[in-house]
Amino acid sequence: MRLPDEPDIPAQINIVPMIDVIFAILTFFIMSTLFLTRSEGLPVNLPKAATAKSQATAAPITVTIDQGGKISLNREPINLNALPEKVRELMSNTSEVVVIINADENATHGQVVAVMDRVRQVEGAKLAIATMSDASRKATQKP
Repeated sequence: MRLPDEPDIPAQINIVPMIDVIFAILTFFIMSTLFLTRSEGLPVNLPKAATAKSQATAAPITVTIDQGGKISLNREPINLNALPEKVRELMSNTSEVVVIINADENATHGQVVAVMDRVRQVEGAKLAIATMSDASRKATQKP
C-alpha cells in the first residue's frame, strides 16, 4: 500500500551486483585456463601404458626426445653431452628434482637409454618416463 505523500520513483535496475557476478565468472575462467597447459615438453607421440600413474611434482624438468632423436630440455634444444650440466643448473638450490623423459614412441631405445644415463649422472635427479594412458589416447586420436 502506498501513502499519498510519497513521490513516484521510477523503476530502476541495479547493475552493480550483475557486474560483480560477471567478474567472478570471468576470474574463474581465467584461473581455470591457466592450469590447462601444464606440459613443459614438446609435442610428441607418447607410448601408451595401461599401468601409468600420475605423479605430483613441484617443478619438474622435462627432457623431450622427438622421433628424429633431437633432444630438448624444457623446450630448448640441447646437446646430449651438455645435458647433465644444464640439469644441475636448473636444480640450482634444490636437493632433489624429478626429470621427466618425454620420448616419442618412434624414438630409438638407444637414444632414450643414453638420455637416462646422462640424467643419472646428476646427483639428486629422479627419473620419470611420460606415457599416455589408454583413456587420454582415445581422447586425442583423430578419426
